[in-house]
Amino acid sequence: MRLRILFILCVLAMFLAAPLEASAGDEAEQGTIVTLWPFFDYRESPGNGFSNLSILGPLIKVQQQGGERTTAVRPFVYRTVDEREHSATTSYLYPLASSREAPEVSTFQVLQLLQVNTFRKDEPDKVKSDSMLFPFYIRGKSETYGPYTSVFPFYGTLYERFWRDEIHFTLFPLYSRTVKKDTTTRNYLYPFFSTTSGVGENGFQFWPLYGSAAKEGSYERRFILWPFYFHERKGLDTDNPTERLTVFPLYSATESPRLSSRTYLWPFMGWTSDREAKQEERRYLWPLIMTATGEKRDVKRYLPFYAEERSKETLKRWYLWPLYRHDELASDTYCRDRDRILFFLYSDLREQWPVDHAERRRTTFWPLFVFTRGTHGVKQFSFPALMEPILPQEGIEQSWAPLWRVYIQRWSDSGDSTVSFLWNLYWHERRGNDLAYELFPLVSYRSEGTRADVSVLKGLIRLRQNKGVKTLSLFWLPFGITWDASGEAAAGQESTMTNSARLEP
Repeated sequence: MRLRILFILCVLAMFLAAPLEASAGDEAEQGTIVTLWPFFDYRESPGNGFSNLSILGPLIKVQQQGGERTTAVRPFVYRTVDEREHSATTSYLYPLASSREAPEVSTFQVLQLLQVNTFRKDEPDKVKSDSMLFPFYIRGKSETYGPYTSVFPFYGTLYERFWRDEIHFTLFPLYSRTVKKDTTTRNYLYPFFSTTSGVGENGFQFWPLYGSAAKEGSYERRFILWPFYFHERKGLDTDNPTERLTVFPLYSATESPRLSSRTYLWPFMGWTSDREAKQEERRYLWPLIMTATGEKRDVKRYLPFYAEERSKETLKRWYLWPLYRHDELASDTYCRDRDRILFFLYSDLREQWPVDHAERRRTTFWPLFVFTRGTHGVKQFSFPALMEPILPQEGIEQSWAPLWRVYIQRWSDSGDSTVSFLWNLYWHERRGNDLAYELFPLVSYRSEGTRADVSVLKGLIRLRQNKGVKTLSLFWLPFGITWDASGEAAAGQESTMTNSARLEP
């Protein structure tokens, strides 16, 4: 057993000693490629400031590109550090949690429910922080009202949160008080009992039986057996006072100088006349049948058979909803066309920037593939695509997609291309006239300028050529037989074998 382990270690060592790489003299220009699938894959291009180390296929990644360093343990952690901006972003089991550190801000969140934020300015006394474990604990500071703390449902005070100036509660839902502008609302056993007060304003409700509120010269509202009867007059102090009456589901009406709307036996029939937008709308069995005509918008909806909506810059069409949808957007600076089948089963998105003469495309077919073409003409095809067509987000691309991508290919109009199959079990790279590929562990090849290197079984048989001088080495030995193109031994060296060959350390 010990001899077997020693033999395996020796073979691994020989594999490592025979990487596909440039010689030491040219390494700074030509870079390095060292592979031992699936344990690690290391690639370096010093001229471009690029290096990448992959361990266990896509699971572990350490990459340096210019001033940006990326470290990943997929799918658990993905961290990017921008050394020039002195900032870092980290995602943890995306989209579960993330953090960001920068000179002016530090943030940490878990599903947006747990948040810890610190905002820093140049002045030492301008540091602002808040934290939240929604809805149980919220702490922060308002520049207008000062610090606040909420421990739900026992006791709390909040300032400038959740669309209110102030929120106060004790043993919620037993008691709470909210303030918005000059209006104060007190709730007792929310949402059943409440009172409203303010300057010239008062109201109360016993939901869902009865409720009313009014502010002199501003609004009046009342409901009985909500939602069956509701009456409201609002905007009385504006140039567009609006009255709304609902007797659900029999009748609903909205009337103002700018708009008139009626609904009869909802959702069977209704119409709206928007005089300000010069828009007329008819509804039947909402939302299945609807037509609208006007200066800014035209709609023809006969679902599920056909629907079309047009505006000045947009067009949307449905055929046999939800089977096929087509969207267009056209402006002087940006154009977009998209076709979709069954929402995300198939999607083809084309974008254009006429001013810059730039184009971009993204085609997906779940769960088979994703095809993209960037603004610089670089194309990419990957297979399979388990989540990218449904959630086209950067976090999915970084933390999850590499785990299931069996095949990925990139290529450009200039002829440069890269291919990877089974996380570099087979890989292929072409840069101009330079070519490199490997099918681990059977064969590897690299050609750069006047240099060529072909290896079988990671160095069991290896043939190298440089400027007409060829070297053959066997059995992973660090020396071999060298001869020039004419078949003679390399000049300036003695041969210990024949006149046409020499040993090279």
